[in-house]
Amino acid sequence: MPGHEPRFRADPADAVRSAQLEALTILFHRPSGMTHVLAPPGPQILEILRAGEATLNELRDRMSERFELTGGDDALAVRLEELVTAGLVERL
Repeated sequence: MPGHEPRFRADPADAVRSAQLEALTILFHRPSGMTHVLAPPGPQILEILRAGEATLNELRDRMSERFELTGGDDALAVRLEELVTAGLVERL
């Protein structure tokens, strides 16, 4: 559908276990049984999407309210796609 932006969502917080290791987040994803190592802004994207599904533009706006963003929309889109590929974010 032209003009239709995909929406994204993350599993609820109780679907993952996480621990900080310096700047990295070690995340165990219970539904898949996989462990992931995330660097910023991966954990921040998950945090925002746990609060509610969002388009890329909505995600950017919500993140910019709470975090300092660098790299622009293209960099955010790449990080979001990496989380989708890893199974940590779902494209709706």
